[in-house]
Amino acid sequence: MLELIARTSADVHPVRIDNPALAAFHAYWDEKRGSRAMPFRAELDPAEFRNYLGWIVMAEALPDYSDFRYRLIGTKITRYFQADNTGRTVTDTFRRFGPKTVDSILSVYREATRGGRPVRVQGEADWLDDYQTFDALFLPLSDETGRSNVLMNVFTFDLDKAIQRSGGMLR
Repeated sequence: MLELIARTSADVHPVRIDNPALAAFHAYWDEKRGSRAMPFRAELDPAEFRNYLGWIVMAEALPDYSDFRYRLIGTKITRYFQADNTGRTVTDTFRRFGPKTVDSILSVYREATRGGRPVRVQGEADWLDDYQTFDALFLPLSDETGRSNVLMNVFTFDLDKAIQRSGGMLR
């Protein structure tokens, strides 16, 4: 069961996605998986989505899905959070926002990886200093055995608003 923080909503295995970037990634993921539950991580080719690399986060599932380690964080995401947390876990990255935020984020990551299906989350990041609206899609990827072990997250937000709110610091 998803444990979401206030001002957010989730859709497990979304049928309709109106955000163009998320819809494009969902279609790409769907094409790569074919008749399987999810595609293999090795099937993804960054050259095929080079224009979106700044919006992508890749996280590796730790044993028993106890936590997730960030392996790749796009430049637009690092500017949004004003930090590059590559190599850190979800728990370490979001601990300063409190246990409810950590539990909520891990809940979404676990739902997508354990269930082997996409999860879309949207709303306001009210745990940040100023409320920033976001729209994100979490897409599970598997190893060669079919075990879901990596999560690709496409995270979008209004970059211009974020730059304006930061007084230009996010440029």
